[in-house]
Amino acid sequence: MRKLITITTALAFALASCGPKPSNNTQSAMQQKVDEFALVELKANIDHLTDNDRQMLRLFFEVSQIMDDIFWTQAYGDKKQILNSISDEATREFVKINYGPWERLNGNEPFVEGVGKKPLGAQFYPIDMTKDEFEAFASPDKSSLYTLIRRDENGKLQSIPYHVAYKAQIDRAADLLKQAAALADDQGLKTYLESRAQALLTDEYFESDLAWMSMKTNKMDFVVGPTENYEDALFGYKAAHEAFILIKDLDWSAKIARFSALLPELQNRLPVEAEYKKEVPGMDSDLGVYDVVFYGGDCNAGSKTIAINLPNDPRVHLEKGSRKLQLKNAMQYKFDKILHPIADLLIDPEQRGNVKFDAFFENVMFHEVAHGLGIKNLIDGSGSVRSALKDRYNAIEEGKADILGLFMVQQLAQMGEIEKADIMDNYVTFVAGIFRSVRFGTASSHGKANMVCFNYLQERGAFTRNPNTGTYRIDKEKMAAAMTELAHDILKYQGDGDYESVSKLFNEKAVIGDLLREDLQRVAEANIPRDLRYIQGKEQLGL
Repeated sequence: MRKLITITTALAFALASCGPKPSNNTQSAMQQKVDEFALVELKANIDHLTDNDRQMLRLFFEVSQIMDDIFWTQAYGDKKQILNSISDEATREFVKINYGPWERLNGNEPFVEGVGKKPLGAQFYPIDMTKDEFEAFASPDKSSLYTLIRRDENGKLQSIPYHVAYKAQIDRAADLLKQAAALADDQGLKTYLESRAQALLTDEYFESDLAWMSMKTNKMDFVVGPTENYEDALFGYKAAHEAFILIKDLDWSAKIARFSALLPELQNRLPVEAEYKKEVPGMDSDLGVYDVVFYGGDCNAGSKTIAINLPNDPRVHLEKGSRKLQLKNAMQYKFDKILHPIADLLIDPEQRGNVKFDAFFENVMFHEVAHGLGIKNLIDGSGSVRSALKDRYNAIEEGKADILGLFMVQQLAQMGEIEKADIMDNYVTFVAGIFRSVRFGTASSHGKANMVCFNYLQERGAFTRNPNTGTYRIDKEKMAAAMTELAHDILKYQGDGDYESVSKLFNEKAVIGDLLREDLQRVAEANIPRDLRYIQGKEQLGL
């Protein structure tokens, strides 16, 4: 793992209750870190929901809190212990933002004295376990997304299913989901909630994923359970618990639903040889727009996602595709409070008018759509792309989605499916978006992918930096050419399972150069937030 570059001044704090009281200057610096996360209130219009729907929402909030509590144990351990050990209010709030004493947007550097480095495997594995020991561990489900690795009474490794490790919490969550299912008027939602309850109890998620994919007329959605595996930075095997509570925007969802039918044609248009796009994406892929009213667990840690592309199971992708949910209210907050101010600082004045919310929405939406394109299994039939690329898989997959999302906008414009023929809005907004998201840090897969994309495009002249003003100008033709070339390279690396080439790409290009570091420092000095934190809960909906 390469050395990470700190955007803001690195700080160390002696903040445990038994330690020395921090100085006012230190407290102020910590409060500044907290304030880098703009505080916004998550609301949505629920006037169209029935009394049963509202009661279901109350149950969703209870389940979400359980997922949040489980994630705390996966990311750090004892939540109450660390929060009770800290006397400074700002530091306690920053621990809550990060779900632990490591700064997620600063390479997981510790900001509480004495905690040491964050274990790469978080709390999914014994901290003293070596990779060699794990490889020698003879267990058929050791690499499962849904098991913890622990030591038995003799110190030997053992694999424990999530539903056993978190039994009391999982049993309660499943019971609440069954209660919600009994209230559901929409048959698709009812079936999903029943199936998801059973999945939590068994760690078998395939059927509930299919049920989730089959929902078409739901007014609400509830993403719940162990989902993404980014928290496991040791192997990328273990999924972390999270929850999203979502209210559907019926008008916007209707506007974008038609793009799902175009996925096979977009797959055919990918800029790579035929064998790298031979898989056909499922036709049940669904695009929807939602207001998010609660983030819990993994999705709430550090930077907040503004779109969802699930399920992750490639078997579901091939059979039904995936659902791409755009979180419109969170997206609007990020555009207004972060991306637009960054563009006013770093984009050439003549191109600032190209930075638009609709382009931002399209770029994010098609990033998620792009996860379902390309190839899931190696072209030689020897296994999956995920298995072949191991710890590099998440980052290269995010890089693929970044660049293919933009490529797809270009293709849809050529097909006449997007009204405007000039996609400069998308190009300029895309580059401005890199400045926004790279501030999340390069410890994450998203951050690594952003820097690979930035450096690759810049080296090929897709955009240039004015040394006098420190602003960036996008070249339309060179952007199109560089975008296509990068898309080709990534798709080929994935189809070949070329771990060496992927590692070389990230080792060389997932770095922040001196000039970009200076530009990001200017963004920080302008007091532009890095991300969001939420006031969220039943009260915000009037429940």
